[in-house]
Amino acid sequence: MTSTDSAQQPEGAPAKAPAKDPWDLPDVSGLVVGVLGGTGPQGKGLAYRLAKAGQKVIIGSRAADRAQTAAEELGHGVEGADNAECARRSDIVIVAVPWEGHGKTLESLREELAGKLVVDCVNPLGFDKKGAYALKPAEGSAAEQAAALLPDSRVTAAFHHLSAVLLQDPEIDEIDTDVMVLGEVRADVEIVQALAGRIPGMRGIFAGRLRNAHQVESLVANLISVNRRYKAHAGLRVTDV
Repeated sequence: MTSTDSAQQPEGAPAKAPAKDPWDLPDVSGLVVGVLGGTGPQGKGLAYRLAKAGQKVIIGSRAADRAQTAAEELGHGVEGADNAECARRSDIVIVAVPWEGHGKTLESLREELAGKLVVDCVNPLGFDKKGAYALKPAEGSAAEQAAALLPDSRVTAAFHHLSAVLLQDPEIDEIDTDVMVLGEVRADVEIVQALAGRIPGMRGIFAGRLRNAHQVESLVANLISVNRRYKAHAGLRVTDV
């Protein structure tokens, strides 16, 4: 040990643990994923992709029969249930309901979602003659609203920038995009990153705490403008990671 090393680490002190590899993510293949709003375009598309990748998926709807019909259409072992049963039976619950019903839906499921890892992917948007624009909830973002309404749940945010058209297209094998994942607890964020990585072509990228969710949710308004101009289904890639 050199004199410089000695100054930095006293003799006999425990060795500093090496930094954790940010790509060392947990195995999530055995977890049950519920999708609230699983009969809508985004929810249905996520359910299809995750189930196709081998994940056990339950889609939820206000009407159980509607969810069951959608599940039969998706195949790959997907089940359908009402929202409450979907939440109870799932380890991870993706919230893909329309913004207009976001708060009311989560408030009604507070008990069923207690202790669950909740992934909010709702984008608060308005539309007028100029196109899509971002709305800012009183709590700051949809994800922060979810955290406020679900104090006994572990709330994260992810899957905001995915094209429902690509997700539902059976002719497309890989979706070339990154998924920005936000949350307060690193272990929870890593579970969601790993879940995103189950879908071929995707990566889950840590993108900060929930207080940064508003700009991530808002960026969808820009992507809608991109898609309209270029007749595309644009996603995002984060470079140099």
